Amino acid sequence: MLKESLNYKAVIYAIIMVSAMWFGFLLQNFDLIEGCNGAIIPLTPSGLKGIFFSPFLHGGIDHIFGNSVPIFVLIFLLFQFYPSIAKKIFFTGWFVSALLVWMLPPIDILTGEYSHVCIIGASGIVYVLAFFLFFSGVFRWNMKLLTVSLIVALYYGSLVWGVMPEELFSTLPEPSRISWQSHLSGAVVGVILAFVLRKTGEKTKKFIWQFPNYYSEKDDKLWQAYKENHPEDFMELPYLKKEDPWDHLDEIRKNG
Repeated sequence: MLKESLNYKAVIYAIIMVSAMWFGFLLQNFDLIEGCNGAIIPLTPSGLKGIFFSPFLHGGIDHIFGNSVPIFVLIFLLFQFYPSIAKKIFFTGWFVSALLVWMLPPIDILTGEYSHVCIIGASGIVYVLAFFLFFSGVFRWNMKLLTVSLIVALYYGSLVWGVMPEELFSTLPEPSRISWQSHLSGAVVGVILAFVLRKTGEKTKKFIWQFPNYYSEKDDKLWQAYKENHPEDFMELPYLKKEDPWDHLDEIRKNG
């Protein structure tokens, strides 16, 4: 049963992505990737390459651990329940959300100051997948996919706070701040993909007997044969039979 229902490619894709993230992290720790090399640097031509490489770079062990588990779980859920459109969702969400981050000017909303930032990490992809999986189930109103939506909401519902500007909640210096721009871009792209592709992919199965004009001669013959062979099943039980009071009128008059 498990072999028939489990999509092993979903597990493989999740392992590949997480392994690539850890490989990039090792390269950083061996000083093979330094500074902002490979990061998204908003509105800077050299920062465009971060659209492709930034998800594989992280600022520390806590950062990569924090992204590895949700990336694995969400990629698995995506490829398990949306196999026909999973690659489209994953790569479109990844590149479009990262491009939006690159296009957003890094301005502190409290001071209005422009700052030079290097944005790394896979949290943008996490938000794309989480918001897609949640809203896709809602838009499609499919019971199986709604279950996935509830699982995502249960374990990753707190992600919604990550789309708020970091300056409102944190006094950390700029290099240590979380890129709420990545979170917001990922969330917006995930919702848009869920809506645009709500009619794409797996269709709700409808059995032939659910159609209004369905008729089966074989079923009808079986039903008639059953009624002939088991007439007792169609007799009205005494305690369910409704008596008409007028039926006893003659008896009442005689005893009257």
